[in-house]
Amino acid sequence: MSRWSLGAVLVAVLAVAVLLGVRFGSVPISTSEVWAVLTGGGDATTRDIVLQLRMPRVLLAVLVGGGLAVAGATFQALLRNPLAEPYILGISGGASVGAVLVLALGLASAGSWVLPLAAFAGALFAIALVFRVATATGRAMDVRVLLLAGVVVAAFFSACIAFILSVSPARTVQSAVLWIMGSLAAATWQSVVLTAAYTLPAAVLLIGLARPLNLMAIGEETAHYLGADVEGVKRVALGVAALVTASGVAVAGVIGFVGLVVPHAVRLLVGSDHRALLPLSFLAGGAFLALADLAARIALAPTEIPIGVVTAFVGVPLFLVLLRRSLRVV
Repeated sequence: MSRWSLGAVLVAVLAVAVLLGVRFGSVPISTSEVWAVLTGGGDATTRDIVLQLRMPRVLLAVLVGGGLAVAGATFQALLRNPLAEPYILGISGGASVGAVLVLALGLASAGSWVLPLAAFAGALFAIALVFRVATATGRAMDVRVLLLAGVVVAAFFSACIAFILSVSPARTVQSAVLWIMGSLAAATWQSVVLTAAYTLPAAVLLIGLARPLNLMAIGEETAHYLGADVEGVKRVALGVAALVTASGVAVAGVIGFVGLVVPHAVRLLVGSDHRALLPLSFLAGGAFLALADLAARIALAPTEIPIGVVTAFVGVPLFLVLLRRSLRVV
């Protein structure tokens, strides 16, 4: 499939996913009612449901899913490993520690932004710690050391979470577990705007690095001989991708498999050219998470399934199918 054909298909799927996400939920709304609300009409109850509840949630799903997919494609290029994913640097672990600590201290009710800010701060701390370890032996950033540092830091943060939960009351443990499994239920227009302010410029910047990422996917030495600023590209790309992941985790919790499965699927369809892979991954990731959130809301309605559970249920078998197909191609 050509990149333009796939792009057209993904735009259509994304539009359908947004429409379905706005239409369906505990209170089904027809397409005509949605259109009436978007054009300034509709009754007050329908307007509140569409504009204050579902539209922010769907748009946040698109932004978080697209950001995680672009970050995953970037990590896979830099680490030259198709199994790499956004949480490989311990980012989710750091964010989870920040969020769980706020919940354990009872500070989450002090303000709607306390928990997301704590999660974002924890993710930034994890990024700084991993990068510091990766550059401890010199100015050059060794991706192998980076990978090992991420695994070790993630294990350390997991131990911190286990300790905090072991000394916390049952209500805190339940809240923490639900947050760690991921949810978009707290989406607001404020969170959409803030996430867009991080995600969209970051995605544009990473797409602008497509050519050097293509070279670095072959090998750092080859990229250097062909004129790429290897260390500069690594630092910028890793830092930006990590920040995108951190912003997504801060507002939606830990959502796995989006950054792993989506870029891999797009790569099998259009190849490894990051000039096409990155923007198409953003579209596919946004559509995937929007549909996953829809499934989380309606599968066992009125009970809502954590979105991380849905992405895992869909992502694991899909990844196994993609992996089997890629092995056949090889």
